[in-house]
Amino acid sequence: MRPRVLIVMGSDSDMPIMEEAGKVLDELGIPYLMSVASAHRTPELTIKLAKDAEKEGIEVIIAGAGMAAHLAGVIASHTILPVIGVPIDSSPLNGFDALLSTVQMPPGVPVATMAIGKAGAKNAAIFSSEILARKDSGVAKRLKEYRKKISEKIKKSSRSLKRQM
Repeated sequence: MRPRVLIVMGSDSDMPIMEEAGKVLDELGIPYLMSVASAHRTPELTIKLAKDAEKEGIEVIIAGAGMAAHLAGVIASHTILPVIGVPIDSSPLNGFDALLSTVQMPPGVPVATMAIGKAGAKNAAIFSSEILARKDSGVAKRLKEYRKKISEKIKKSSRSLKRQM
């Protein structure tokens, strides 16, 4: 199956965070590619990934970067595909710098920005799935099942706590 989502991270040190997005996409049966490209250290590669993504059948891009790197914004400036940014908490500022550089985009170059860290990576994958589900009933069905599974897990935890009290 052809990849539908591209996950890009600014450094391989971001893998422990960004692999969370991959796990969710795996669970939802959505094929993806993963790549490392830096907006500042490999700008040509970053731009090439952004420009080639649509030609290669990618429908959504997830971009994770730490510090004040503008990876998601640079990618968004070179494609009309939806770009979802994941700020990584890899700096002395605990990801606040990454959050601001991802969320504060100028008008005309939007980036959907998720939470800092693993929760953001997971939500980026879920949001990607929601985008894909608009045109793919199979993804929509799996996403509904995924949400139901999450809900059941919380309910089970609640029942377990009540029994302990």
